[in-house]
Amino acid sequence: MAESLTQPREERPEPLPAAPNPGASPGAARSHESAPARVSIPSLRPGEDVFAYVRRVHGAFEPRLYQQVVGAANELKEGDAAIGVAAADEASRRNALELLARTRIGDLDAYPLIEERLYSYMQGALDPKAQARTASWTLGELKAFLLSASEADIHELKGGLSSDVIGCVVKLMSNEELAAVGRKVFNPLPGSKVGAKGYLGARIQPNSPTDHPDDIRWQVFNGWSFALGDVVLGTNPVSSAPESVAAVESALHDILVTFGLREVLPHCVLAHVDVQAVVEAMQPGTTGIWFQSLGSTEAANRTFDVTLEKMETHASARTGRWGMYFETGQGADATNGHAAGVDMVVHESRKYGFSRALTQRIAAAQARAGKEPAPHVIVNDVAGFIGPEVFRTREQLVRCCLEDIVMGKLHGLTIGLDVCSTLHMDVSLDDLGWCLEQLMPANPGYLMALPTRNDPMLSYLTTGFQDHVRLREQFGYKVDDRMWAFFQRLGVIDAEGRPTKHFGDPAWVYLQYRRHKGDTRPDADVLAEAARQMAEVRARGVPLAVGHGEHPWDLEPSLDAELRRLYDDAKAGLWSDLSPDFIASLPGAVRLRTRASTRRDYILHPPSGEQLEPASERVLEALRSRHADQYDVQLVISDGLDARSLMDEGHLRPFLTALRARLEASGHRVAPEHLVLSLGRVRAGYRAGELLFGDAAAEGPRAVIHVIGERPGSGHHSFSAYVTAPAARVWGQPGAVDHNITRVVAGISDTSLRPEAAAAEVARILGELTSAS
Repeated sequence: MAESLTQPREERPEPLPAAPNPGASPGAARSHESAPARVSIPSLRPGEDVFAYVRRVHGAFEPRLYQQVVGAANELKEGDAAIGVAAADEASRRNALELLARTRIGDLDAYPLIEERLYSYMQGALDPKAQARTASWTLGELKAFLLSASEADIHELKGGLSSDVIGCVVKLMSNEELAAVGRKVFNPLPGSKVGAKGYLGARIQPNSPTDHPDDIRWQVFNGWSFALGDVVLGTNPVSSAPESVAAVESALHDILVTFGLREVLPHCVLAHVDVQAVVEAMQPGTTGIWFQSLGSTEAANRTFDVTLEKMETHASARTGRWGMYFETGQGADATNGHAAGVDMVVHESRKYGFSRALTQRIAAAQARAGKEPAPHVIVNDVAGFIGPEVFRTREQLVRCCLEDIVMGKLHGLTIGLDVCSTLHMDVSLDDLGWCLEQLMPANPGYLMALPTRNDPMLSYLTTGFQDHVRLREQFGYKVDDRMWAFFQRLGVIDAEGRPTKHFGDPAWVYLQYRRHKGDTRPDADVLAEAARQMAEVRARGVPLAVGHGEHPWDLEPSLDAELRRLYDDAKAGLWSDLSPDFIASLPGAVRLRTRASTRRDYILHPPSGEQLEPASERVLEALRSRHADQYDVQLVISDGLDARSLMDEGHLRPFLTALRARLEASGHRVAPEHLVLSLGRVRAGYRAGELLFGDAAAEGPRAVIHVIGERPGSGHHSFSAYVTAPAARVWGQPGAVDHNITRVVAGISDTSLRPEAAAAEVARILGELTSAS
């Protein structure tokens, strides 16, 4: 899983629920004022399609009702309900499906669900001849074709299918039908078996709470000891500073060079694409495949600090062995306020459309460079990372993944899955195993791979190493042939592919690494060094899966027990609150509240934690009057999703002490009060900044440093600091300040990024932001 430079670590926030519209079309059912309406489609007329229905109900074509009818065809997901496009009941959903099935493909293309420049760019990537062949088909006919036609026939036509059409046709399919199409259509990477029929690859995700190179190296050795890791070695960085990213890039690059795998397997540090370009300029040849999260609209991409022009420029530069790695996920657009009335499935499909268009740009660049057009592009669908505001249950997670597998394949992409869950979703550790079994018949290209299912840095649940071992055994899936041969040479599997005595032993892989480096020390000395380094990695809170249980696909029992302990600890953290004694101990504490009525409301409905209650807004207005523009920095403290992260000994207090000292030494005027916000999310801090600093006439930057508890799950009880420092006139424009101008320092605790070091980093970032204003 990756997050962009500007994407909050606490959670991906959701937009405010839309208020009921008194002028809404008769097709939209009404509900209570605090919730968006759901879509009621009580009856149909014979032969009626989407457009005929909309015109009959509204009297003319009406874009909003059109979006609602298309959205109502989806199986229920909380993210669709939040924006008012979910069906009111199952009968309405069946009617929406019937309307879609009768609708012609050409008509859908003539009436884009959202029309903008990026949509036109995606349409320009279509094969016009293939598009013309299906224009007169209905979506129902397209569904029948996809289920009955050969793979070769589908490949001939898929290049003419627009993203909106692909996003609509999957709505018509059952889970079993989606799996049938998924296991029929494949787009393997050039010169590789990754993404081919019968193959299931792995992205090793060696994340570290401190970006420590040894944490990263040892997780790679660990994955290889289980004979997996054939797609990409991809690390999510804590810090996006070029120097830090460069250090991680170098660590991954060194492993591949040492084992002679540079032309077989790419590596990637999932920082913003601009940062990766800077690192490549600093250290030519040390970056591998380049990463970027993608949105489905221009507004959504701005959240990731991405534009169409920027992505075209980067894609055009990828003329070498490795192309680009894109990450997407249903719900990301809606949670950042860019749904524009369109359901999550169509938005996700459009991200694949953007990926398809950029893939063509890379191919064209290769051709201009005199090389064979063979773009190496992979897409990772991160399904489940956002939380229960997008979808809540394991069944919804499976549905999402099946839809995305098929949509990705019909766009001609090599697509894999991050089948994941946050700790505040109703999806357990065991549920994730069940989800994987439901998805494997659709043959995704690859899955994530971590030592356990718990990511030690991002605090979410995903696929563990031994899940891969189990799925390979259960479904007969293979690893890319070149890497399988490497694992045999490494000695962790034998000539028949059976585990050897070194299977699951990262120390053995380290020994081979040292031998490839020319190290001639006795085996015992190198293995003793391995044991010391592994102990240091574990001491930093990064688990390593050594050995296994009764079967090679079982987690070693004590590690399994620790994984479940962390899971239980995370569930306890979700329901923790800042204690009155702790708040009273903070100097100058000013208590504030959001509009969340309870902690459950806060967890399940993120918008409630993004708005301040009226009484708290009045407190801030009075504080602004008292300050009389004496200060240019305000500290805000929120419980977030784990209040313990602030209350633990050695966490918040040393951070605040060091931060104030550094800021004041740099000439910043820090307000003496600490604003303590209960049930607060990131955007609530932006609102505090608007009330304290907004002034159209004032000069110079004003900063809010928002300290907030992260998602629990890693065991570190860590918190983040969000640094936002625009000019006072920008604070004076309600809604102008958002995640795209905020920088984050994450993973702060006494066992990960030390509070004193984090304070130095926050001060450094604030200096950069204010000097640039």
